[in-house]
Amino acid sequence: MLIKDLNDCSEFIAGDGSILKELLHAGKQDVEFRYSLAHATVFKGKKTSPHILKTSEVYYIISGKGLMHIDNESDQVSAKQAIYIPPGSMQFIENIGDNDLEFLCIVDPAWDKKDEIIVDDVGSTRAEV
Repeated sequence: MLIKDLNDCSEFIAGDGSILKELLHAGKQDVEFRYSLAHATVFKGKKTSPHILKTSEVYYIISGKGLMHIDNESDQVSAKQAIYIPPGSMQFIENIGDNDLEFLCIVDPAWDKKDEIIVDDVGSTRAEV
């Protein structure tokens, strides 16, 4: 049985600028699965950097309110909502609420730095290093 406590997970800043705590990641635990699962936080008034993943991703909003951007679409999101992000989509999320925006990120197959491209402010892309 594998049980991970969020409080025991190391915190780091992802390539998109969100604060992540990785709960599960294929290849980093002694169990077989394809995906990765992380808890993300975007502070009040902040947003993640636009980025593109070669893999599919799902956000599940735990708390807060955000404005989700996927390619040319934008929509408000809030607690108890799931957002599917297709592979190859340019995406970012803005915290538009009064508190931290917290959500789970499920990436399948598991997140890998080489599968992520960060898009800078002028619209050009650069590989995340």
